[in-house]
Amino acid sequence: MKHPPEKSLSWGQTLVLGATALPMVGFGGLGAWGTYSNITSVFHRSATALGVVAAGEGATLVLALTLVGLTMLGQSSPTAVRLGLWTLPAVASATGAAVAPTGTESVVFAFTPMAMCVAAEGMGLLARRIVVYRTGVDAEAQRRNAAVVQKLAYHRARAANHPEEDARRDSELKSWKLAKKVGTGDALLGAHLVDVQRERMTAGADAALAGMFALPVTAPVARVTAAPESPAVEAVGEGGVTGVTPAVTEEDTQVTAEFETVPAVTVTPVTPPVTPPVTLEEIAAVAGVPTPQPGEPLTDEQLVVVLRHLRYSDDPPLSYRQAVTGFREGGFVGGEQRVRKAWGSLMSHEESDA
Repeated sequence: MKHPPEKSLSWGQTLVLGATALPMVGFGGLGAWGTYSNITSVFHRSATALGVVAAGEGATLVLALTLVGLTMLGQSSPTAVRLGLWTLPAVASATGAAVAPTGTESVVFAFTPMAMCVAAEGMGLLARRIVVYRTGVDAEAQRRNAAVVQKLAYHRARAANHPEEDARRDSELKSWKLAKKVGTGDALLGAHLVDVQRERMTAGADAALAGMFALPVTAPVARVTAAPESPAVEAVGEGGVTGVTPAVTEEDTQVTAEFETVPAVTVTPVTPPVTPPVTLEEIAAVAGVPTPQPGEPLTDEQLVVVLRHLRYSDDPPLSYRQAVTGFREGGFVGGEQRVRKAWGSLMSHEESDA
């Protein structure tokens, strides 16, 4: 899959993001200081308070830095890191609630460590969004989608091939539930889907406009003029010229004294002459332009020459799309607008000739 080009943060964006990250770090530190003060007021020992802070807020800070580092490297975070960001502050909260001397202080002691948890989650989310903005790759969304697709593939195979009917029915239901989660939260997937639909809409609009503005094509009318001094009469049927019958003279109708002589009539098949196809060089010479060469820039007159050659290279004449396909396959160079304009000029000449 092709990713979008990497973007860079402007100075304004850098300042705003830095100003956003500072309160997260500050309030996380205040939560750690509050836990230290609470434990010190109960046990009156700094070492015990520091141990509680290190086990709760300190370990949470380590996991938060790990999360930010992995995110900045474009990698997804392990499940243990995400669970630890909530488990460790919860343990610190339970410890504070257990050692508090009163019920009111128990609520305060339990609520204080959550500041570090929120700060860690906020820093991780901010780092992830920065990476997604700059690289267009959301490693966390890709990890989730990969896990969903893997489970979906397993349940589809199980629903189709498992020997037990109950197992097949269970996997069929789980497959439909997992299908709702495919692509959830993947901004890159959504952007690609929008690009695909945009290309389809562009192709549809182009086909509609081409059908509206294409000029009608009138086939040239062939005229056959017989020479007045021709000694034969052409017999023309539905399939064209079928033969020539020689003219009957007076000598052929003379009757002798013994018998009447009737000359035999011989029908000689006529083979229409084969006209060799007109080459591109001949059309260019008639138009008075250099012979168009593949891979070289063409003038408007040369474009008309190439399209005329391609259009009448087959019977019936090629349509616009067929001619453009042959134009590209032949290696000729020309923009879509110039080719369409040259085609319109060619059709105008056909109309005037007709």
